[in-house]
Amino acid sequence: METARRTTTRLTDAVDGELTVQHSPLMSPLVWDLAHIGQQEELWLLQQGTGAARTPVFHPTIACLYDAAEHPRSMRTQLPLLDPRESRRAVADVRNRVLDRIARVRADDPREAAFAVAMVAQHEHQHDETMFATHSLRSGDPLLAPAATPRGRIVPAEPVLVPAGEFLLGVDPAEEPWALDNEHPQHRVHVPAFRIGRVPVTNGEWAAFVDDGGYDDPRHWTREGWAHRRAEGITTPLGWARDGAGGWTQRRFAVETALDPTTPVQHVDAHEAEAYARWAGARLPTEVEWEKACAWDPALGRRRRWPWGEQAPTPEHANLGGDALGPAPVGAYPAGASAYGVEQTIGDVWEWTSSEFAPWPGFSPMLYATYSAPFFGGGYRVLRGGSWASTALSVRPSFRNWDWPVRRQIFTGLRLAWDA
Repeated sequence: METARRTTTRLTDAVDGELTVQHSPLMSPLVWDLAHIGQQEELWLLQQGTGAARTPVFHPTIACLYDAAEHPRSMRTQLPLLDPRESRRAVADVRNRVLDRIARVRADDPREAAFAVAMVAQHEHQHDETMFATHSLRSGDPLLAPAATPRGRIVPAEPVLVPAGEFLLGVDPAEEPWALDNEHPQHRVHVPAFRIGRVPVTNGEWAAFVDDGGYDDPRHWTREGWAHRRAEGITTPLGWARDGAGGWTQRRFAVETALDPTTPVQHVDAHEAEAYARWAGARLPTEVEWEKACAWDPALGRRRRWPWGEQAPTPEHANLGGDALGPAPVGAYPAGASAYGVEQTIGDVWEWTSSEFAPWPGFSPMLYATYSAPFFGGGYRVLRGGSWASTALSVRPSFRNWDWPVRRQIFTGLRLAWDA
């Protein structure tokens, strides 16, 4: 919880005078994210179960303003939100009460109480990533400086073959206690043979798609994707611009730099990803294919907790935590390869899949019953693997993110797949 709070503080203190500014109608003002973090922490750790607080920090007339399902992002600046000073005070008050309760109260169900704490911490990490996305869209002076990532290396161009066979999809909560409800129950599935990209698609590869007229050729696009591309005037990934000499620049976090052709492309929506895949003679993987390539160990016939094994992620395994402010070059994490030799599945960019968000057979909602269930069957597309702004607590091989297929301001990329 404290790691997430340090990141929240860093991201909000950096823009103290801009917390109420909405940098995009697709994103909340940062002051909403800040107070929402505290409101949800109070809801799940103080207002639920034995010893619930009688006098809430967020009065119900205020708490309802931070209901993400009730208030679209584009309308949140019109709400009577707490101001930055009030938001910080409320969030700090909630945390102090939480720490006091943890110190004094023994929960009736210690396991459920621990899960509630982990769920709240994951939620804050997720909103930290959302705030990174807001930062990446703001203009003005740069406020965040990137940390260095490892150098990339040349990796074989040939995709990886994943032979046909069964594997265990999802996780057992007894083995992955912080997994959320849509990640289980674990069940055995048969997956036909397929091939998958060893690394994510890079900026250089995407630039070839642009230069070949990929955005102007409807043959590569679905009907829905082509209509959206035309309506929005999309011609490149978000933030790309020509440099005047035939090359490309990319603007991120108020800094414009030459586009690095070796890093994974990001800020593309699912329609763009599908169009690129068709242009390349490929397709997007299903989320089941993605998870098998990431987590299954065919030699041992069991799942790995992480692609590389049981060890928790280190800077040698994956680009996580937000310090890099962007993806690392492909080939930068050979130690993070899966049993099949697939690299950089965790961190760097969220990877679009072809799968719509749906429950696994036998789904049962968790403590936060409306986390997943309201979104099943709603046209949301599954993303896998996390991004450079994710953390090891908030992402894992079984973690299922979902969003509208038109979303591109988040840190989204892709990996190709083929039938075998």
